[in-house]
Amino acid sequence: MKHDLECLFGLSGQTAVITGGGGVLCGAMAKALADLGMGVAILDIAEEQAKKVAAEILKDGGDAIGVKADVLDKASLEAARDAVIEKFGKVDVLINGAGGNSKKASTSADTSFFDLPQEGFRWVFDLNFIGTVLPSQVFGRVFADAGRGCILNVASINAFRPLTRIPAYSAAKEAIKNFTQWLATHMAQEYSPEIRVNAIAPGFFLTEQNRFLLTDAETGEFTPRGQSIVDHTPVGRLGDPEELISTVVWLLAPGSKFITGITVLVDGGFTSYSGV
Repeated sequence: MKHDLECLFGLSGQTAVITGGGGVLCGAMAKALADLGMGVAILDIAEEQAKKVAAEILKDGGDAIGVKADVLDKASLEAARDAVIEKFGKVDVLINGAGGNSKKASTSADTSFFDLPQEGFRWVFDLNFIGTVLPSQVFGRVFADAGRGCILNVASINAFRPLTRIPAYSAAKEAIKNFTQWLATHMAQEYSPEIRVNAIAPGFFLTEQNRFLLTDAETGEFTPRGQSIVDHTPVGRLGDPEELISTVVWLLAPGSKFITGITVLVDGGFTSYSGV
């Protein structure tokens, strides 16, 4: 058997759907996959952001569409699915990237755990976990019918080590890790072993969702929490969105057809450091 980069990592001609594609991390994934020859559908509840990312890809010679979709509304996702298939004729990859945290589900000097509102917990848990389950149902059915496909979930280092102040987010990301294992088994056994489900667990990357925790709004400097994170990351810095790409490509690539049900850390060593 001859081995070459195209055989191992080639993704050209495939179609990827990315929820939360208008955001920092998933926007970077969308652009990278388009550069590798994939057709990319950017799904986001913020339609303007989705279309902006798609326009940037088109400007660079790639093939993309931006579609408004609410990951907590199955009908919205089904309409998005139909739009993607009308445009590209198929779907090969789903990246469940929609997620985030909220101040209403985060403890602080002013808000104790005992005073966190139920709606804050529910909003964060639903966005991250249910917002992974529903797209997996809608696009997973496409994969089941085709007998092939790849789902990549976005968990977090919180799935391995819960962090202070963000109980709902930590619990939701652990749920995604567990669901990744369950769905990998279910899809392979019930539909086709050529349907794979994996996840990535990013460490600390500065996004709109965590900016309020990691940086001072006025000065832009790290908050004490942000500085503590850097101090406890062996590589000594936050991650760059581009540093997720190689792991994403590896997990989506044809050469990884025997890999399913895993969650891969991309965290600069954060979870390996004991603090001493």
